[in-house]
Amino acid sequence: MSEQQTATATKTVVFDIHRQDTATSSPYVERFEVPYRPNMNVISALMEIRRNPVNAKGEKTTPINWDMNCLEEVCGACSMVINGRPRQSCTALVDQLTQPIKLEPMRTFPVVRDLVVDREFMFDSLKRIKAWVPIDGTYDLGEGPRMPERKRQWAYELSKCMTCGVCLEACPNVNDKTNFMGPALMSQVRLFNAHPTGSMNKDERLATVMGDGGITECGNSQNCVVACPKGIPLTTSIGAIGRATTIQMFKNFFGSDHQVD
Repeated sequence: MSEQQTATATKTVVFDIHRQDTATSSPYVERFEVPYRPNMNVISALMEIRRNPVNAKGEKTTPINWDMNCLEEVCGACSMVINGRPRQSCTALVDQLTQPIKLEPMRTFPVVRDLVVDREFMFDSLKRIKAWVPIDGTYDLGEGPRMPERKRQWAYELSKCMTCGVCLEACPNVNDKTNFMGPALMSQVRLFNAHPTGSMNKDERLATVMGDGGITECGNSQNCVVACPKGIPLTTSIGAIGRATTIQMFKNFFGSDHQVD
């Protein structure tokens, strides 16, 4: 074994991991030391701990619980807070992180166990805004109207959203004192309202985001656009939805019947 290989074999990476045994138990921090490998990411370190669940004190412990799926920053499942920053753990390279590497669950969502959180609030919000094109397939509608290429290009950027929850974690207005649905949801309203077929539910989506938990609860901190791992122009979408809801408000007002007593 060469000197470089020997040095790599003896080098360790230190992790301070916030743990929580159940949804209602008190959190605590447990330190782990993982053998270093070149180009390793946070997920590979967690997998090493799962293979050999022994903490830095040499005590046998339980494996870390966390979510993952694609390992290619596509599914959004492996979101967590790494060194104070919400991000995807599959693309968080150990060589680019300051040690000890601190891993925490996203606190915007209820903690289930360790680094696993319940993102039901976000998925329920997607249902509220009807984040789909409502075609049931009972009969052939044909190809439908085409989307202009220029609009298709920016719509594609919005469609990169993987509902990872990072923008909600970064947003100071998404907390237990508000019902704000979050930046990703505002962007999805813009995406589906721009679709030639999806736009037939445009008024309904706008009515939803004009109500409780909608666009008026955005504080314009712009943390979301910085945190988004896919580089989605979230603040642009929020601005567009703000304009659209203002127009919708006037349409609702002048389109209704008024009686003067």
